[in-house]
Amino acid sequence: MAGKLYLVATPIGNLEDITFRALKILKEVDLIGAEDTRHSIKLLNHFEIKTPMTSYHEFNKVDKAKYLINEMLSGKNVAIITDAGTPGISDPGEEIVKQCFEAGIEVSSIPGPAACITALTMSGQNTRRFAFEAFLPYDKKERAIVLSELKNETRTIIIYEAPHHLLGTLKELYESVGDRSITLCRELTKVHENAEKTTIKEAIEKYSSVEPKGEYVLVIAGKTFQEVRQEEIDSFAEMTVEEHMEMYLSQGIDKKEAMKMVAKDRGVSKRDIYDIICK
Repeated sequence: MAGKLYLVATPIGNLEDITFRALKILKEVDLIGAEDTRHSIKLLNHFEIKTPMTSYHEFNKVDKAKYLINEMLSGKNVAIITDAGTPGISDPGEEIVKQCFEAGIEVSSIPGPAACITALTMSGQNTRRFAFEAFLPYDKKERAIVLSELKNETRTIIIYEAPHHLLGTLKELYESVGDRSITLCRELTKVHENAEKTTIKEAIEKYSSVEPKGEYVLVIAGKTFQEVRQEEIDSFAEMTVEEHMEMYLSQGIDKKEAMKMVAKDRGVSKRDIYDIICK
């Protein structure tokens, strides 16, 4: 009978955030795949966990996943842990999950700490809808595409960033999304945990003279629906009513419905559009 894969969330700073269930699983499985065994051995030693470890990281994730799949097919249970937080979120954990589904191996996720959710809930920003971007792509073209997409994002945006890249990223965000409300969370769950709610422009001014310290999670307000609507109205205002009508008529929409849509777009009555079109 095949074994099982457990994705075990581990503390992002404070070791007391480990769950009883996580400790139980880590002690009971046959093997632990760790992003950095040198880092994770400290966690295992602290809780007196003797389970064997093997490396499972970004640079060996495909081949090592195949090895771990074979171990599970032989009946062994395997746990995956990341350096901090929940496996599969901004780390190579997703690769082995895909391979498990292909091999018919059961997967279970043991919930626990996640830096993105921790930062979001303490940010003071809107938490109902959010877009998690993790670290922005390093490839310049891909990065530009992502930043361009964020320009009109109405959900709260969550981004991870290292201290030495913080100022540059803030400047890129300012150019792409403008001066929005932002909460900079750092050293989450640690002694010097801090959440600073400000604006992107003010953050740039601060970190142009203050050296950033610690790993950051940036929680950025999305564009409001009112702003989106106003931009639509402004864009339509640049068109003549005739051009606006033609935009809809060319899509096969009948004249009566097109007039109604133009009136709605421009925030005026249908009669106003009728008077212009039929004068």
